[in-house]
Amino acid sequence: MKTFTIAAALAGLFFASAHVSAAPSPIEAKYNKACVACHGTGAAGAPKKGDKAAWAPRLKQGEATLLKNVKNGIRAMPAKGLCTDCTDADYKALIQYMSK
Repeated sequence: MKTFTIAAALAGLFFASAHVSAAPSPIEAKYNKACVACHGTGAAGAPKKGDKAAWAPRLKQGEATLLKNVKNGIRAMPAKGLCTDCTDADYKALIQYMSK
Protein backbone atom coordinates (compact mmCIF):
# COMPACT_ATOMS: atom_id res chain seq x y z
CA MET A 1 0.00 0.00 0.00
CA LYS A 2 2.88 2.34 0.81
CA THR A 3 4.39 1.86 -2.68
CA PHE A 4 1.05 2.64 -4.33
CA THR A 5 0.66 5.81 -2.27
CA ILE A 6 4.13 7.03 -3.20
CA ALA A 7 3.58 6.21 -6.88
CA ALA A 8 0.24 8.00 -6.88
CA ALA A 9 1.78 11.05 -5.22
CA LEU A 10 4.63 11.17 -7.75
CA ALA A 11 2.19 10.81 -10.64
CA GLY A 12 0.11 13.66 -9.23
CA LEU A 13 3.18 15.88 -8.97
CA PHE A 14 4.17 15.03 -12.53
CA PHE A 15 0.77 15.91 -13.97
CA ALA A 16 0.44 19.02 -11.83
CA SER A 17 3.81 20.33 -12.96
CA ALA A 18 2.95 19.65 -16.60
CA HIS A 19 0.02 22.07 -16.37
CA VAL A 20 1.88 24.96 -14.73
CA SER A 21 2.79 27.62 -17.26
CA ALA A 22 6.09 29.38 -16.89
CA ALA A 23 6.03 33.01 -15.88
CA PRO A 24 7.28 35.39 -18.56
CA SER A 25 10.88 36.53 -18.36
CA PRO A 26 11.42 40.08 -17.06
CA ILE A 27 12.06 41.32 -20.60
CA GLU A 28 8.98 39.55 -21.96
CA ALA A 29 6.96 41.13 -19.14
CA LYS A 30 8.28 44.59 -20.04
CA TYR A 31 7.49 43.93 -23.72
CA ASN A 32 3.95 42.87 -22.80
CA LYS A 33 3.50 45.95 -20.64
CA ALA A 34 5.03 48.67 -22.80
CA CYS A 35 5.77 47.47 -26.34
CA VAL A 36 3.21 44.94 -27.49
CA ALA A 37 0.52 47.49 -28.39
CA CYS A 38 2.58 48.74 -31.32
CA HIS A 39 5.27 46.12 -31.91
CA GLY A 40 2.76 43.30 -31.63
CA THR A 41 0.43 44.79 -34.24
CA GLY A 42 2.65 46.99 -36.40
CA ALA A 43 0.67 50.06 -35.40
CA ALA A 44 1.97 53.36 -36.77
CA GLY A 45 4.64 51.53 -38.78
CA ALA A 46 6.33 49.91 -35.78
CA PRO A 47 8.35 46.85 -36.77
CA LYS A 48 6.52 43.79 -35.48
CA LYS A 49 8.17 41.41 -33.05
CA GLY A 50 9.89 38.66 -34.99
CA ASP A 51 9.71 40.42 -38.39
CA LYS A 52 13.38 40.03 -39.29
CA ALA A 53 13.00 41.86 -42.60
CA ALA A 54 11.53 44.93 -40.89
CA TRP A 55 14.16 44.89 -38.15
CA ALA A 56 17.20 44.33 -40.41
CA PRO A 57 17.66 47.93 -41.59
CA ARG A 58 17.15 49.20 -38.06
CA LEU A 59 19.70 46.80 -36.61
CA LYS A 60 22.20 47.91 -39.28
CA GLN A 61 22.06 51.41 -37.76
CA GLY A 62 23.85 50.05 -34.71
CA GLU A 63 23.02 49.66 -31.07
CA ALA A 64 23.92 53.24 -30.12
CA THR A 65 21.53 54.73 -32.69
CA LEU A 66 18.72 52.34 -31.76
CA LEU A 67 19.17 53.13 -28.08
CA LYS A 68 19.13 56.88 -28.81
CA ASN A 69 15.96 56.50 -30.89
CA VAL A 70 14.21 54.53 -28.15
CA LYS A 71 15.16 57.01 -25.44
CA ASN A 72 14.29 60.12 -27.47
CA GLY A 73 11.42 58.70 -29.51
CA ILE A 74 11.26 58.44 -33.27
CA ARG A 75 8.39 58.99 -35.69
CA ALA A 76 5.22 57.85 -33.88
CA MET A 77 7.15 56.12 -31.08
CA PRO A 78 7.13 58.17 -27.88
CA ALA A 79 10.28 58.75 -25.87
CA LYS A 80 11.26 55.64 -23.93
CA GLY A 81 8.63 53.68 -25.82
CA LEU A 82 6.29 53.87 -22.82
CA CYS A 83 8.76 51.92 -20.66
CA THR A 84 9.66 54.67 -18.23
CA ASP A 85 11.30 52.28 -15.76
CA CYS A 86 13.54 50.60 -18.34
CA THR A 87 17.30 50.85 -18.12
CA ASP A 88 19.61 51.03 -21.11
CA ALA A 89 20.25 47.30 -20.64
CA ASP A 90 16.48 46.68 -20.69
CA TYR A 91 16.08 48.63 -23.93
CA LYS A 92 18.93 46.70 -25.55
CA ALA A 93 17.39 43.40 -24.41
CA LEU A 94 13.96 44.49 -25.68
CA ILE A 95 15.40 45.35 -29.08
CA GLN A 96 17.03 41.93 -29.24
CA TYR A 97 13.83 40.24 -28.05
CA MET A 98 11.66 41.98 -30.64
CA SER A 99 14.07 41.61 -33.54
CA LYS A 100 14.47 37.82 -33.24
